[in-house]
Amino acid sequence: MKATYPFGPVPPAEGMEIIRALHADRPMTKVSFAYGGDAWVVHGYEACRQLLEDRRFVRKPFRDGRVVPYAIEFPEFLTKTLQFMDPPDHTRLRRLVAKAFTMRRVEALRPSTEALAERLIEKMTTGRATANLVEAYALPLPIQVIGDLLGVPDDGRANFVKWSHALLSTSGMAEETVAEHAASLFMYLLELITAKRAAPADDLLSALAAAQEADDRLEDGEIVEIAMLLVLGGFDNTANFIEQGVLSLLLNPEHRAYLAEDVDGRIGPAVEEILRHAGMEMGKEVEGRVGLVPFAAAEDLELAGAVIRKGEAVMVDLGSANHDDRAFDEAGRFDLARTHNPHLTFSHGLHRCLGASLATMELQVGIGTLLKRLPELALAGDPVYLEGVLTGGMTDLPVAW
Repeated sequence: MKATYPFGPVPPAEGMEIIRALHADRPMTKVSFAYGGDAWVVHGYEACRQLLEDRRFVRKPFRDGRVVPYAIEFPEFLTKTLQFMDPPDHTRLRRLVAKAFTMRRVEALRPSTEALAERLIEKMTTGRATANLVEAYALPLPIQVIGDLLGVPDDGRANFVKWSHALLSTSGMAEETVAEHAASLFMYLLELITAKRAAPADDLLSALAAAQEADDRLEDGEIVEIAMLLVLGGFDNTANFIEQGVLSLLLNPEHRAYLAEDVDGRIGPAVEEILRHAGMEMGKEVEGRVGLVPFAAAEDLELAGAVIRKGEAVMVDLGSANHDDRAFDEAGRFDLARTHNPHLTFSHGLHRCLGASLATMELQVGIGTLLKRLPELALAGDPVYLEGVLTGGMTDLPVAW
């Protein structure tokens, strides 16, 4: 018997109870979507890992527009990018981009990120007693980091939020407006890549532009699509994680006090726990479909005891997997001291997020520096959540110090 999906919106606590009941009963569920189409939703931790490691689950049907349930969930632009590719194209492009996100290169960015965090906090607090943390800190920090990494001038970064929210819009924005912003971003990056090829610098866009003359040949369109994905994925989710992490600490004084005792020593595990809970958005109603990653079966196969037929859609529910008691001790508990934390927030295997190490470093710096510089930070009002955008997040997080 199929269930109806999603199961919300419901308060976070109620959503967790539904997830816990699902885990107790089965690792995956056949569902019917309210907007049409059936799919398997995989929510057990081990089943999710197995699927993400199995190359018989592919993305190609989503690129071709042949899988119905996700047409509304994922904007067309995203289905044409690296994250919806399969090998060998995925392998070729990922290898080129991965060079920019090695642990060594990310750690080399830590000092400049720390200095940036200090400057943003100084600017935010000078002559003021309150601020919107989203606009003053959580968004500017990852925008400037990804802008520096890509080699985007300051005047181009000013449009990142506008372009991102348009391309990731799920409702409330006219198709013509979305198309206009998509074209603006595409043309801006195409012109920038042309300039980088003529006068290369020490940045990722220059490296991708130069790759066109190397063994790994890239067409201009491919470079622009990669760059668009890096722009959209390089700051929005990281800003959301910072916002959620700070909010969780302000709502839970005992967790904040624990972290404040030794920020440098405890921020690593704390960030991993914040990431495990990412998307559950404390204090906000959720729809129980956090971190959904779509695949289709390339052949008849079996997963977690269920037979999946060739062509059937399968959706990995990373949020539910991150709260599976069989994988995490007291999975529903927010525990900043958790030592074993193999969460799937950044996915796993072939499609693990390229920027995971960069985002983790930015969270460690962003949240850690804020807590050390403003130990009396407090909420100054209720957060306001962004609606109609795939990645969610906040527009306002009022704070005082």
